Amino acid sequence: MNLLNFNDVFPNEAICKAKWKAYRDRQGVICPHCGSRAHYWKADKECYECKQCKYRQSLKSNTVMHGSQLPFRYWFIAIYLLASTKKSFSAMELKRQLGHSTYNPVWALLHKLRAVMDNRDAEYDLQGFIELDEGFFTTEIPADEKDKPLKRGRGSQKKSKVLVMAESVPVESGTTDKYGKPRKVGYLKMFVIDDLKSETIDEKVINNIDKQSIIDTDNSTSYTNFKTLVREHRPQIIPKNEIGKILPWVHIAISNAKRVLLDIFHDIKQEYLQSYLNEFCYKFNRRYFGEGLFERLLIAAVVYKNQFRYNIK
Repeated sequence: MNLLNFNDVFPNEAICKAKWKAYRDRQGVICPHCGSRAHYWKADKECYECKQCKYRQSLKSNTVMHGSQLPFRYWFIAIYLLASTKKSFSAMELKRQLGHSTYNPVWALLHKLRAVMDNRDAEYDLQGFIELDEGFFTTEIPADEKDKPLKRGRGSQKKSKVLVMAESVPVESGTTDKYGKPRKVGYLKMFVIDDLKSETIDEKVINNIDKQSIIDTDNSTSYTNFKTLVREHRPQIIPKNEIGKILPWVHIAISNAKRVLLDIFHDIKQEYLQSYLNEFCYKFNRRYFGEGLFERLLIAAVVYKNQFRYNIK
C-alpha cells in the first residue's frame, strides 16, 4: 500500500475507528478481570461489556492505545509510516507531518509501537546456527556521569553495550549467499546490556536461544558458560580481517543499525536505545513481508497492551 492508497483506505477518524474495532473483534477481546472472551458491543457507549462479569472496556483499552487521548488516525498514520519506511523517522518529523501542537505525546506514541514490536519478537527463540557478539553504540552521557572525566574506548560513558545475536546458516562450502556472504541470515535480536559479565550474557542466551542451537563467537571470557547452555559452542580467536567471514551478519547488523540511528536520531539517551533497536530488529526480521508488514504491525498493536513508561524532563 502506497501513500495514496493509504489515504483512500483510511481517509478519516471514523473509518480508522471502525477498522480498529474490526481488528479487535477478529483477534478476540479478553476481559482483564475474569479472562472471558465473550463480550457484547454497546454501541451507545462505544465500549465492550463482558458477558460474564459485566466489566466494560473501551476500544483502546488493553491495546497499544491504552490510556491514549490521541486520535485513531494518528496511530494508523504512525503504524503505516513505521511499516512502510525502510529506515525510520523522528518523532519531531511525525509531529510536523501531523500538525500536532506538542511533541511528547507523539514521541510516546512511537515508543509504544516500538514496545509492541519488542513484545512480538520476544515470542520467538533463535534456532540453529547462531552468531553472537557485542557492539558499542554512541549515546548521551548519563546524568550521574557528566561531571566525571570522559573515558576512552569501550569503557567510555558515551558508549552503550549491545549484545547481538543472529541466526546464520552456513551455505554450501565454496559458495556464498546472494549477498556474497558465507552464511545465510535468519532472525536477529539486539539487547542493551549493563556489562559484559558472563552472568549478564548467559541470561540473554537462556531466554532467547533454543537449547539445541550451535553458537559461534570469538574467544571472549564472557562466553565461558555457553557450552552448558546450548548444544554446542564454537569459540574462535578471530583476526580483525577475518571477522566478516566468521561472524558476518552480527557485524553487518551492528553497522546498519548505527547508520540508521545516526542518520535519523540525535543524542539518543541510553535508556531509550533499546526501543530504537526493537524497531530495527522488527523490520529486519520481516524484511520480506512487503506491504503485509502494515497489517502485521496493526494486529500486534491490537493484541499487546501498552507497557511503555516514560518520564520526559
